[in-house]
Amino acid sequence: MTRLSRSRTSATVAATAFAAAVIPLLGATAASATPVGGCQSATVQYRIVDASGKPVDADWTSQGGFHQWSSAPGTVEVRLAPGQDVGEGCKYPVSLAEYTTEGPNWYTSGLQTLVDHATVYLTAADVAASDDSKQTYQKLSVKSPDCYGQIDLYGDDVIYDGKSGDGHGPAPYQPGNVVTPYHLIAAWNGGDKSCTPEQPSSPTPPPSSETTPPESPSSPPATTPPADETTPPPASPSTPPPSSSTPPTTPDVPPMQSTPPSPTSSKPPLAETGSSAPVGPIAGGAAAVIALGAAALYAARRTRRS
Repeated sequence: MTRLSRSRTSATVAATAFAAAVIPLLGATAASATPVGGCQSATVQYRIVDASGKPVDADWTSQGGFHQWSSAPGTVEVRLAPGQDVGEGCKYPVSLAEYTTEGPNWYTSGLQTLVDHATVYLTAADVAASDDSKQTYQKLSVKSPDCYGQIDLYGDDVIYDGKSGDGHGPAPYQPGNVVTPYHLIAAWNGGDKSCTPEQPSSPTPPPSSETTPPESPSSPPATTPPADETTPPPASPSTPPPSSSTPPTTPDVPPMQSTPPSPTSSKPPLAETGSSAPVGPIAGGAAAVIALGAAALYAARRTRRS
């Protein structure tokens, strides 16, 4: 082989080595990036407790529905169900709201007016453990109703009072099929009296001491309407039919969307080069190949000069 041929061969080997090292690196830089962490929906458990913190009726449950509680839940203890993997920085708002209503159940509730509201935020620290005696779970309390009312346990921090603006939503209204709150977990309807006080009946006025003058004989007799004319019946109120079912409930609630990233998950996204791709070993091998190629190219140039 001539000196010129050896020079060309060395240059070709160096170029090939350089290309083999650079192409994988180009592919790695073009890979997609995915954020670190992420919060998924979580299952909430609850129970009613008395003033001393002891459970009332059933213990922890995720069962939903109306009229589930035998009495109005003045204080509710909430937690995240056991066995869930909740990331650091994930928050789950849970609220308890009390309304006055026009009747003791959903179908007769009519217009509802917010009376009291409370919200807590569940985190990874509120996931139930095997030893409940070592954990203190968060509590929600509202006023005890003294008339027809509804109490809702739901999984967000919106106040459903019918007001406009950020953080407010439409009040529940059965005749209009306004089924709020959203993310409803459980609810109670009940009461034994109306929230509107009855107006006292006006007393009967005493009889007048003045005597009524006799009717004048010249007064014309009262006219009687013809027999074929009838008084039209009063118009029936246009009340919309009741909803076919009570509002749906679910124990699964979404995470709070406005939660800022936690310090542990605020790192920039990592580049993916495949499933668990060994980016470090690839980069190290590529650097070694580049060094070998440069050495070969340098040797080829010295051969050409000599």
